[in-house]
Amino acid sequence: MTDPLAQVIQLLQPRAVVSKGISGAGRWAVRYSAFGHPGFCAVTSGRCRLAVEGEEPVTLEAGDFVLLPATPAFTMSGFEPAVPLLLDPSQSADHPVRHGRQDGPPEVEQLGGWFTFEAPEAGLLVGLLPRMIHIRGVARLAELVRFLGDEAARDDIGREPILERLVEILLIEALRVAPAPGAAPGLLCGLADPRLAAALRAMHGAPDRGWTLPDLARAAGMSRSAFFDRFTGRVGLRPMEYLMGWRMALARGLLRDGRLTLDEVAQRIGYGSASTFSTAFSRHTGLPPGRFRRGAAAI
Repeated sequence: MTDPLAQVIQLLQPRAVVSKGISGAGRWAVRYSAFGHPGFCAVTSGRCRLAVEGEEPVTLEAGDFVLLPATPAFTMSGFEPAVPLLLDPSQSADHPVRHGRQDGPPEVEQLGGWFTFEAPEAGLLVGLLPRMIHIRGVARLAELVRFLGDEAARDDIGREPILERLVEILLIEALRVAPAPGAAPGLLCGLADPRLAAALRAMHGAPDRGWTLPDLARAAGMSRSAFFDRFTGRVGLRPMEYLMGWRMALARGLLRDGRLTLDEVAQRIGYGSASTFSTAFSRHTGLPPGRFRRGAAAI
């Protein structure tokens, strides 16, 4: 069975960058500027506060996991009032960090880090994910973060591919158990709806098919109008708009790969000719596919 979530993560090309231990005690607060890259943390002991820009502040406890797919500005702190220390996440060191009081036992310990999405179309796909994912009581996530931190600290053969696989597994595990009820519109909200999930799997499983709105509504077992309204409300995009975005994301990956002709790329994503594909690609991305391919090859 086609798995849209796994396909999206694979296309994002996550790459591990930094993972480290973070602890704090007493009066402390740190404020990170908006970063754009995905950030994560798993609390292993104690408690702290997290205030992500645009979201309600939350208390993080032992066993909690947080994923920020695009890492907006946020503040992390203890529970005593403190003036936040301003930090740039891109300058963050990869060794353990202690905030606040330096002596005595820590009041919170966590493993945190960030990574990158290598795909140029990452913005489109990340836009389908929640701004903040807060998961409580899933021990597997804390263990995955621990494995990631242990591997990141090693300087051994095979390190990079292992880190890449661990990050992919971490993302899939976090996104598939992320709370869906009441979540903001996006891919997770759509996949949580069995009828919409059937249509999403159909699109992802056969992007070369000449899908129409009635076709997708039938895949979902719904009337055309009911399907359109539910899909738009829960995914945040109109059905054909989502299909176009997915096809263009696939096209960029195929063009970067460079092994297929433009005609073959066009056929893979449901266009009858290279000319119609080129027109659609240029309108969507602002570049003709040939120029996009040459630019990708030059990187």
